[in-house]
Amino acid sequence: MARPVKKTPDEWKKEILNAAQELFSSKGYEETSISDIMEMAGGAKGMFYRCFQSKEDVMHTLGNQMFFENNPFDAVKERKDLNGLQKIKSLLVLNQSDTERNHLNRQAIPILKDPHILATAIKENRRVLTPLWLELLEEGQKDGSIKTEYAKELSELLPLINFWLMPSVFPATEEELHHKYHFVMKVLDHMGLPLFDDEIVSFTEKFINDISETPCGHTSMPENAGKIKEKGGNEP
Repeated sequence: MARPVKKTPDEWKKEILNAAQELFSSKGYEETSISDIMEMAGGAKGMFYRCFQSKEDVMHTLGNQMFFENNPFDAVKERKDLNGLQKIKSLLVLNQSDTERNHLNRQAIPILKDPHILATAIKENRRVLTPLWLELLEEGQKDGSIKTEYAKELSELLPLINFWLMPSVFPATEEELHHKYHFVMKVLDHMGLPLFDDEIVSFTEKFINDISETPCGHTSMPENAGKIKEKGGNEP
């Protein structure tokens, strides 16, 4: 009788991510346990901790994976028919219309209450997104579509705006979120980055409505929820 083929660590990691993505989408992040993930992946809980530190680590890895698999910056980068400003508007629409990734991002909203997770997310956004924003902003400066002296500063600010709009980070009502969004648009316009148009407004209004319906800052979370578990720690 042939022995079963053992999976490599990379294969187990992929199986765990696939299972987690399916369960987060169907059951929700909070309702999915590590045992649920490993039952679907077909492995023991110990294998989970060989690949990931925690459920939050899985969520973070999934977010990065989905971004790089369908990177809106890559989608607009080679568009010769668009100037720098038009490319930025196009990528915002592409990003906001990615239903699957946005659903996963909404699932991640509550765990941003944990300061360690928030700090990690900000650091990762700065590392990945700031150079991509700067490239497009400088292209807009060169072709004249973006008239700003603050390309570097804007490239650092733009990845932070979503965090500011998250009620789990800065508690706000739906009405206050809409007000904050209009404030952001006016500030960016004043800085030479006019992004306000009907299509972007429509997608952003939907984003605000969606996150307002997510239990993320308006309801209290259980003590210890969202905290990174040490390897071999208690299962969420």
